[in-house]
Amino acid sequence: MDYQSTTPTDERVLREMLPYFSEKFGNPHSNHSLGWEAKDAIDFARGQISSVINAHPNEIIFTSGATESNNLALKGIAGFYKDKQNHLITVKTEHKCVLETCRDLKKEGFEITYLSVDRDGLISLEELREALRSTTLLVSIMSVNNEIGVVQPIKEIGTICKESNVLFHTDAAAAFGKIPLDVKAMNINLMSISSHKIYGPKGVGALFIQNNPKINLRPLISGGGQEKRIRSGTLPTPLIVGFGKAAELSEQEISMEHNRLLGLSKEFLKWISDIPEVYLNGHKTLRWSGNINLSFAHIEGEAMMLAMKDIIVSSGSACTSESLKSSHVLEALGIDQELAHTSIRFGLGRFTTSKDIERAILNVKKAVKKLRPMSPTWEEKVVETGAMQT
Repeated sequence: MDYQSTTPTDERVLREMLPYFSEKFGNPHSNHSLGWEAKDAIDFARGQISSVINAHPNEIIFTSGATESNNLALKGIAGFYKDKQNHLITVKTEHKCVLETCRDLKKEGFEITYLSVDRDGLISLEELREALRSTTLLVSIMSVNNEIGVVQPIKEIGTICKESNVLFHTDAAAAFGKIPLDVKAMNINLMSISSHKIYGPKGVGALFIQNNPKINLRPLISGGGQEKRIRSGTLPTPLIVGFGKAAELSEQEISMEHNRLLGLSKEFLKWISDIPEVYLNGHKTLRWSGNINLSFAHIEGEAMMLAMKDIIVSSGSACTSESLKSSHVLEALGIDQELAHTSIRFGLGRFTTSKDIERAILNVKKAVKKLRPMSPTWEEKVVETGAMQT
């Protein structure tokens, strides 16, 4: 129940990859038959990936994953155009790799505006319009939030950026292959993509970079000039082949998976709604159905995870050496720290079954029944209201 963290590699993907570890092991940058074979496989994968977002294959640059893609997009654009414009806009609920990259750029003299979100996790398009300046270079807003599953109005954001002659980048690690994405219709200039979120191998990702009109980036990695001199390094052919196959399968099965997961999530939420003081974080309908982030009032998220021994989930809190910090995403939604510390993210995916949902519900109810009576705040509530313990 943690498919938002990662996914198992689909067996169909693995089968496609295997020959490129041994039989077809050529370096795709070598000028001989083995190299050409590997290069052809990589070019085919570009086509499989670009098809999902209505891009051209030569607009796909391979990276080690979405974190590198996000870094390359923001730092690459900022580095190339820094003498012309120095203002970037992002959102408080972005992935840490985007927020940390923005902090790095701020140290270099760039100005960063962080848009707020409402209680449902959505940005205000009016606030975005007001934040734009003559010096604004790039807007970076993720398509689907990795923690709460909220889907931002990407098409509308793209339109605003196009009208203002501002570049638009979206982190689509949690969206690619799961919701319809069209870089042309949505006016997206750059898009970060991850393989291991769509049942492909870990260690590979991509960055879509619009070619028409051409967008320039300053490389982060120096070397042999592979990937149009934007990202040097020998390409991992087996991983890219697997990535391509995973993208193809996601495109073929996107509607079927959406409908199936929507049904499973509704079933899960229906049973969970019987438990008092459990709150869904993020918009109720404008969300990816495979991501269910819940706050269980009066129970620490870490304790809840330990109590649910038979299922694997993620907590909304991040353990650091100094303190237990609540999620920056939930904090941006205006959820108080006490409730934010109780959040659990349930991730549904391709191999989740109705039996898995039943098992999860049983574990949740057992954990709540065990932990709530141990909570001082729950005891106070019972005394105050006469509420029945779950």
